[in-house]
Amino acid sequence: DAKKRLLRMIGDPAARYREDPVRIIRAVRFAAKLNGVGFKLEEKTRAPIAASLGLLADIPQSRLFDEMLKLLQTGHALASIEQLQAAGLAQGIYPLLDLVVQRAQDPFVRSALLDTDRRVGEGKPVAPSFLLACVLWSDVREGWQRRLKAGVPPFPALHEAVDEVFESRIGDVSGRGKLGADMREIWTMQPRFDKRTGSSPFSLVEQPRFRAGFDFLRLRALVGELDEELAHWWETFSLASEPVRRDMVDEIRLAQQRAKSRSPGKSEGKGGRGAGGGRVVRAPAEPREDVAAEPEAFDEGIEGAEEGAAPAKKRRRRRRKPAGGGAGPAEPGTAAE
Repeated sequence: DAKKRLLRMIGDPAARYREDPVRIIRAVRFAAKLNGVGFKLEEKTRAPIAASLGLLADIPQSRLFDEMLKLLQTGHALASIEQLQAAGLAQGIYPLLDLVVQRAQDPFVRSALLDTDRRVGEGKPVAPSFLLACVLWSDVREGWQRRLKAGVPPFPALHEAVDEVFESRIGDVSGRGKLGADMREIWTMQPRFDKRTGSSPFSLVEQPRFRAGFDFLRLRALVGELDEELAHWWETFSLASEPVRRDMVDEIRLAQQRAKSRSPGKSEGKGGRGAGGGRVVRAPAEPREDVAAEPEAFDEGIEGAEEGAAPAKKRRRRRRKPAGGGAGPAEPGTAAE
């Protein structure tokens, strides 16, 4: 069937799907892989697919998870999603795959899928933890913002949001050791990118998962979730020599000091420490703001409060000399004399 550009199942397709329902997913994967060179599923092979979908309910979740990764990590992720939709399999194969298909047109998820396809095409390694972290990021971000609005400190709020996503979305994947740990690290690394002074930048670039966390940050900047300047700074910093890195950190520190000296917060009195002083972390209105302000506010919350509302200096009482001393003010009751 190479001349006809057709993909045909050997034997009776319906019977073959009953023998091993995973062949349904494999048929879709081969169709996605070869669609770019003009191949299509033969009608007799394609027709029983949707009706056979229920057979996948008897397949172990672990095997379905592995087949999902093959669909998404062989260099044809977007084409596979299109084939799933065309075959009537957009829902019902595996809950996490259903979510990928549902969110495939979201700019951030689509960018991640395109990035995965590009890396495979270039012969570069891809990690399932990165792609799944991208797919589930909107859930984490929503839970994070909700907790910030409730007054939970930024980092505990983020960890609680991550735990919630693992429980509600990932299921048995959370028990897959390294996969779950890598996803968690990618997410919890995000607010650390905003801390660009002190020793934090130097320790962050030495983390084993730094590159994955940075690529995640880069995609967020690409879709406008945060300022592209932040991603550009970290890319430059990660590739720079040690002296250049120190200069970059010093520049950020000096810029922050100049900004603080120009800030009207110093004249706000007690307001600098309360709701009107800008020192309290709030749930952001825009996605990029939920990261941009949190680490600085969290790390400098105590120090910043002192800068924003310096307490009034105590007035020293001058000791009065007795009357007749000739130099100091008179004691009460003697001034009339």
